[in-house]
Amino acid sequence: MAKQITREEAYALLKEYNKEPFHILHGETVEWVMRYFANELGYAQEAEFWGIVGLLHDLDFEVYPNEHCIKCQEIMKALDLEERLIHAVASHGYGICSDVEPIHEMEKVLFAADELTGLIGAAAKMRPSKSVQDMELKSLKKKFKDKSFAAGCDRDTIRHGAEQLGWELDTLLERTLQAMKSNPDY
Repeated sequence: MAKQITREEAYALLKEYNKEPFHILHGETVEWVMRYFANELGYAQEAEFWGIVGLLHDLDFEVYPNEHCIKCQEIMKALDLEERLIHAVASHGYGICSDVEPIHEMEKVLFAADELTGLIGAAAKMRPSKSVQDMELKSLKKKFKDKSFAAGCDRDTIRHGAEQLGWELDTLLERTLQAMKSNPDY
C-alpha cells in the first residue's frame, strides 16, 4: 500500500536531489504559496498535502533537467509514495515536459503559480527593499509585460495556468503576490 510522506521526509527528499540553495528556496516558496492557496480556496484540511506537493514539484529538476517531471515519478514510485502525490507533482509540467494533465484544482494552482513565483521573486530582488512586502500589482504587471525581465519565466505558461483555473491573469498575479506577501520572510 502506498504511503504518505511527512513534510520533514519531503524536505529531506528534496535536499537529497537538490544541492543548489536556489532550488531548495524555490521549493519552499512554492510550498508556502500552495499552503496559502489551500486555505484560501477552501481546502484547509489539505494544506499540508498541498504544501508537500509544492515542496517536491521540482524534485528531479536539478539532477535530471532533461527528464523533469518524468524522473520524479520514478523516484516517488520507487519510494512507494501515494499516486495522488506523484500525479500532482508531474502535472505541473503538462504540455511542457509531461503528459500528466492537471485535473484537481490544487494541480492547476501549482501549474499556474510555479513560474509566477519565480517572476515575483526576481521582481522582488530588483526592489530597494529586496522584498515582496511593498510590491504592488501595478509593478508586478509591468515586470510581467517586460519580456526581457526574468526571461526564463514563461509568460505563456502563467497565462495558460490562469485559464485552467478560470481566472483572469490579473487575479492570478494578485492572489499569488498576496500568497508570497503572507510569508514575512519574502
